[in-house]
Amino acid sequence: MAKTFVGKITSVKMQDTAIVEVVRRVPHKLYKKLMKRSKNFKVDTKGFEVALDQDVKFVETKPMSKDKFFKIVEIIERK
Repeated sequence: MAKTFVGKITSVKMQDTAIVEVVRRVPHKLYKKLMKRSKNFKVDTKGFEVALDQDVKFVETKPMSKDKFFKIVEIIERK
C-alpha cells in the first residue's frame, strides 16, 4: 500500500518536478500543545499543469531520481 499525502506547491522551477510542502499538526510530548511540523517533498509533475500555491494529492512510487520518490495523482481545486 503506497503512502498518500496532500500538500501545497511551493516551487515549480525545475523541469517535470515541483516541491510540495506537507504541514501536519503534532502534540508536544510534555505539554500536549499542538505544533505545526512541515516537510518538503520533490514530486514528479508529468501530465499535469501545476502552478504555485496549488493544493495537490501525491503518492509514493519507485525512485525516479536521487531524491524524487513521489508523483502527483490529482490537483485539488480550491472553492
